[in-house]
Amino acid sequence: MYFAYSKAQRSGLFLLFAIIISLQFFYYLTDFTKPEINSPEKEKWLSLQTEIDSLKQEKENFVPKIYPFNPNFINDFKGYKLGMSTTEIDRLLAFREKNLYVNSAEDFQKVTLVSDSLLKAIAPYFKFPDWAKNKKMTNFKPFPKTTFEKKEKIVVLDINEATQDDLIKIYGIGPALSERILKEKEKFGAFVAMEQMNDIWGLSPEVIESLNKYFKIVTQPKVMKVKINDASVKELMKFPYFKYPLAKQIVTYRSMNGGIHNSEDLIKINGFPVEKLKIIALYLEF
Repeated sequence: MYFAYSKAQRSGLFLLFAIIISLQFFYYLTDFTKPEINSPEKEKWLSLQTEIDSLKQEKENFVPKIYPFNPNFINDFKGYKLGMSTTEIDRLLAFREKNLYVNSAEDFQKVTLVSDSLLKAIAPYFKFPDWAKNKKMTNFKPFPKTTFEKKEKIVVLDINEATQDDLIKIYGIGPALSERILKEKEKFGAFVAMEQMNDIWGLSPEVIESLNKYFKIVTQPKVMKVKINDASVKELMKFPYFKYPLAKQIVTYRSMNGGIHNSEDLIKINGFPVEKLKIIALYLEF
């Protein structure tokens, strides 16, 4: 018989089965994983993991708080944060350049053409002046302008001779803004046009209007002029209106065209702020 085993063979098979079963039990009952060795640095990081996870969760749950604001004074950055497109922001800015104002959420949507969903999200934060809210009231008696300005009479002065005390007399100008105006004057040596007030950050249209009423350029000041054909890029950059890219373009243009002969040549320079040409030209020596 082919499958007949001797006693010794049967004993060997039983022993083999016993060894196999023993190895199987040993395999399943033994933990072969190596003990994890934590270095001091790793333990330090692990101790901070809970705090890191908490900070991540706070960041994910963070919703920026929106404070009430007048939508007439939305700038590019503010509009971007609110979710407006560049086209919608440009429509509002073009509308404001005409010296027009929106007086309600409906007006805002007509001008900017924002979607209903975006209007619904941001309209609750719109804050219009009281006169805009009450514009439909009958028998409305406007407040005299003196109510909104300090009653102290202001003598018209040369803006370049104005002190901080003189500037503070204007309604809407405090110590910080008056100091900012004086620092701006120091940067140029003197103002050459009242239009330069438009470049000072923080001055509202109403404040600029008051400044133009009570201050002016009485006599054209003598300023240290920039030698546009001799100054290096570094020297040109010291002039507030010339940043590095424009200063480099100026040097490139004059080297390729035999110099800059008059203010009309400035228009041909790539990136030159044409809208400020008349002001800038008063600071230059050709």
